[in-house]
Amino acid sequence: MEYFIISATLLVALFVLLGGGVWVALSLLGVGIIAMEVFGGAPAGPILATTAWASSASWTLTALPLFIWMGEILYRTKLSQDMFHGLSPWVRFLPGRLLHANVFGCGIFAAVSGSSAATAATIGRISLPELKSRGYPEAISMGSLAGAGTLGLLIPPSIMMIVYGVAAQVSISRLFIAGLLPGLLLLAIFSGYLMLWSMLNREQVPEESERLSFREKLVRARLLIPVALLIVAVIGSIYAGIATATEAAAVGVVGALIIAAVSGSLTRETFTASLMGAVATSCMIFFILLGAHYLTASMSFTGLPSALADWIVARELSPYLLLLSLTVLFILLGCFLDGISIILLTTAVVMPAIQAAGIDLLWFGVFVILVVEMAQITPPVGFNLFVIQGLTGRDLWSVARASMPFFFLIVLATILITLFPQIVLVLPQAVMGR
Repeated sequence: MEYFIISATLLVALFVLLGGGVWVALSLLGVGIIAMEVFGGAPAGPILATTAWASSASWTLTALPLFIWMGEILYRTKLSQDMFHGLSPWVRFLPGRLLHANVFGCGIFAAVSGSSAATAATIGRISLPELKSRGYPEAISMGSLAGAGTLGLLIPPSIMMIVYGVAAQVSISRLFIAGLLPGLLLLAIFSGYLMLWSMLNREQVPEESERLSFREKLVRARLLIPVALLIVAVIGSIYAGIATATEAAAVGVVGALIIAAVSGSLTRETFTASLMGAVATSCMIFFILLGAHYLTASMSFTGLPSALADWIVARELSPYLLLLSLTVLFILLGCFLDGISIILLTTAVVMPAIQAAGIDLLWFGVFVILVVEMAQITPPVGFNLFVIQGLTGRDLWSVARASMPFFFLIVLATILITLFPQIVLVLPQAVMGR
């Protein structure tokens, strides 16, 4: 009963603060202070000071602003335009034709971006006008972009994986490797759905007027070389064991600057804008991280996480039932919070329960990313929905309806990795051992 009162009080405090428009980081700090002063029996101030240092003095976290800066640089280049023109000749033979450019374009950009919203915005600003001008239905164009944009969270390098790795103390390099096969699986599921949709709606798929020879296709494919080289440099160096995630991020920034310079997009203005964008995003994430670490520390003083773990062990909940409960919880939180906040908010309470249930933390990291991907396309705070709303001018609920099939496709991918966990674990075991 005591722990029920503690958890209910803290939840009410959190939702009151968030509902009042208080920043997520300050809300987490506020709830942490309440937990510490009222239920923890420890001085809130000194622990806040030590937590602030511990949450920021991490070598692993240096990869975060570097990957964010890399994505900001590439967002301001002609990379998305080149990718679309390089990809489009090769997807025309598939049922659904240019709709697949959304999926494959997002998959490729995800491998050099790390951000879901940036992936959707970068690909969408080129693909959506092109698809509209060629007569493709707006709903499937928006939905496929919203769904495929979530690949930015799963296909490494993923900013969300870095956040989870730091919060759960899991190797970021292993997380990057673990995310590759599930990312490709989700990409294949999206593409397969577009094929099925196009075969059932043949009259809505416009005929392709442009005919290119194989040689012309190869010439267009050269436009993909810069991003392919950057993917090999960043992800390949991690998989080969040559570089850590932080070192690979530094390589990625240099590569992004070179691509921007060669494409003529690197000016004083774009350089400054990309740097300031990276600083703003990084500061926001670090501030939330500080609040989440403090909440984690205060939770440990209340004894709530260990009590929850003991309760799960006593009830003998199956791992599947626990995961189902957490999925529902994360989806509900996703209606009000961004993915980073969800991960950092729940880590303190959830991790002891996950360990008590015998669930692999590496596998759980990929599971969490998939569930957070669902949150990216659920109203009213689905970030990808806002991005596409800004690109199209359509209302939020129209975009959400168009995205709904892709929400269920992510659910399908989550079920598959739950039933077949080796989809996640086989590559880390093969490349880095246990």
